[in-house]
Amino acid sequence: MARDYELIIFDWDGTLMDSAGELIGTLQQAIQDTGLPERTPAQMRELVGLGIQDVLARLFPELDPVRVRDRISRYRRRCGWPRAAPRLFEGARDALVELSEQGFELAVATGKNRRGLDRAMRATDSKGLFRITRCADESVPKPAPNMIDDILLRTATEPEATLMVGDTEYDMVMARAAGVDALAVRCGVHDEIRLRRAGAIDVVDDVRALPAWLAAG
Repeated sequence: MARDYELIIFDWDGTLMDSAGELIGTLQQAIQDTGLPERTPAQMRELVGLGIQDVLARLFPELDPVRVRDRISRYRRRCGWPRAAPRLFEGARDALVELSEQGFELAVATGKNRRGLDRAMRATDSKGLFRITRCADESVPKPAPNMIDDILLRTATEPEATLMVGDTEYDMVMARAAGVDALAVRCGVHDEIRLRRAGAIDVVDDVRALPAWLAAG
């Protein structure tokens, strides 16, 4: 018998889209070109999933956050933000279609900004699969519960009828703060032990496993 969820909220980067490498490389290039102190790929990978303001604040706690943000913003306006063609993880779109056909409402809560998410959805032909999407520049970003709270309000869904799916501890903490269950995927940036400690009720390999996991409930 399927689990009694009505709404499934997905993180984007690392959960639906294989983008961690591009995000890290882009940020590393921006840091080098703006003269900010160097940070390792491991330090950056740790923060994938957060909004850019939180990423910068955690990478450079010793620096004035306003000056860091201004420097990165000027770089982005001057040079753009290098982008590879967005692509979903293999089989992710098929799983989303299957879930939608089964009657689940689907949503997104992401650390991306609105422009970045809209671009990724257009490129992957996935926008029509989601009833609602919320981005870090439209709300208080992860790990605060605000994006989920807003989605619940706009879809008139109770927390106990909602499942959050993500690849980072920030997704798990956000879900827990909003009172919803959180399922983790291994295909992203944080390991299984960390995800379970952060509140994941279970961990699966990737989104392709979700229909079977729900049916086995």
